[in-house]
Amino acid sequence: MAEITAGMVKELREKTDAPMMECKKALTEAAGDMVKAEEILRVKLGSKASKAAARVAAEGVVATYISADGKLASIVEINSETDFVAKNDDFLKLSRDCAELVATQAPADVAALSALPLGEGTVDSVRTALVGKIGENMSIRRFVRVEAKGKVAQYIHGGSKIGVLIDVEGGDDALARDLAMHIAANKPKSLDASGVSAELIETERRVAIEKAKESGKPEAMLEKIAEGSVQKFLKDVTLLGQVFVKAEDGKQTVEQLLKAKNAKVHGFTLFIVGEGIEKKTTDFAAEVAAQAAAAAAQR
Repeated sequence: MAEITAGMVKELREKTDAPMMECKKALTEAAGDMVKAEEILRVKLGSKASKAAARVAAEGVVATYISADGKLASIVEINSETDFVAKNDDFLKLSRDCAELVATQAPADVAALSALPLGEGTVDSVRTALVGKIGENMSIRRFVRVEAKGKVAQYIHGGSKIGVLIDVEGGDDALARDLAMHIAANKPKSLDASGVSAELIETERRVAIEKAKESGKPEAMLEKIAEGSVQKFLKDVTLLGQVFVKAEDGKQTVEQLLKAKNAKVHGFTLFIVGEGIEKKTTDFAAEVAAQAAAAAAQR
């Protein structure tokens, strides 16, 4: 009987995107024949799995989990290729299951989450089976687990395309939900100025100085103008500095609201589906023209 090495299992997994154990079983059944093992997996998991694994998954959903007492929560982003699949019941169940596992099992990273038991297999085997069944790539992109100092509230928007968790101490449930909605609408980068990177602040300062120079401002005023621009920038991108989205006077900041309600925000997480993923766009006309030119060149 042929020896099935870890390298062979790894190679087959990379070709098919099938779970490691399924790859090992297929290789054993095929007596080490890689081609035959791939065929076995395609029969079991669907011929679409290996092809789908290479495609960009930039749609998807955000799923959350919050314990009954609001002290433990998680948020997960799982991607798919199209919005149609993101509405599939099995896909949505996988996302909810993953969110609960993140909260209750505290995996260290996506790989650890993928290896956790789920149903009759693992998270990864369930995901891979869905890839084969539906014919689209799907992947667990990221997650955050929260052990609250106060109590966690959530807000999901746009068909689960935007998700927010917020840890609020004091106030009431309505305040916490309103703050979560505010975050989804205004998309702050951090809670306060300490969470904004020095690189972003320095970029804002340089831009302000260049704008001031172009408008003919005196050299002596440049630093003062730049500092004013930086402070305005920090108010715009920090939760505490932003004007509360439901402020009746249009002026009350989130920081002022929290003070009035005797409440405090310990932190928040904002996930936007596909954020930062470069989606491949295809110019169909150009693609057809290129194919026609290639065909003509072969004549």
